[in-house]
Amino acid sequence: MKVLIVLTSHDRLGDTGEKTGFWLEEFASPYYHLKDAGAQIILASPRGGQPPIDPRSQAPESQTAATRRFDDDPEAKQELANTARLAQMKAEDFDAVFYPGGHGPLWDLHSDGDSISLIEGFVAAGKPVAAVCHGPAVLLRARDANGKPLVDGKEVTGFSNSEEAAVGLTEVVPYLLEEQLSARGGVYRKVDNWNVLAVVDGQIITGQNPASSAAVAEALLKAIR
Repeated sequence: MKVLIVLTSHDRLGDTGEKTGFWLEEFASPYYHLKDAGAQIILASPRGGQPPIDPRSQAPESQTAATRRFDDDPEAKQELANTARLAQMKAEDFDAVFYPGGHGPLWDLHSDGDSISLIEGFVAAGKPVAAVCHGPAVLLRARDANGKPLVDGKEVTGFSNSEEAAVGLTEVVPYLLEEQLSARGGVYRKVDNWNVLAVVDGQIITGQNPASSAAVAEALLKAIR
């Protein structure tokens, strides 16, 4: 079992002057779920090297068992510091792909040609594609074999409009993920803010928010097996 985890390389939160990146829990929880299940994991990002961690995801109130485990894991930190370049990754070399969220993917991965081609390759090969929180932004420009938006008619979730408002970034983000998934024909599902939701529709697995990371990882493992 070989799984590719793709992380953002974008570190600027719009014009705020603040930093963003990927959300640590959304990487750490699936990473350890997959690793503990015996998966070989390869990490990649558009620029390669160390992807930016959203500083807010390292705040004390954002810590979980998985993030604390990561903090004490020099091997995982070394892997993260040396991600491969996304352009070098091929769907045929993996059993599945997973995209953590954080606000970074809204800016880079949603329109990254290498990422879009990779996702379309996984889908064409009948392999699962999973993403959590803002990670489902990577699905927005991908298309199926018939040229339709990949999410058209699919049940999907992702960070909700109300959650974006709750963190005060509605006017900062380049678009609202809930609206864009729906605009491309996705059948958007959500639960109350910060509750757990993982949605599986065929090969597409999505989670609503950081709390949904473990549920998405479990659904991905089930899909691979």
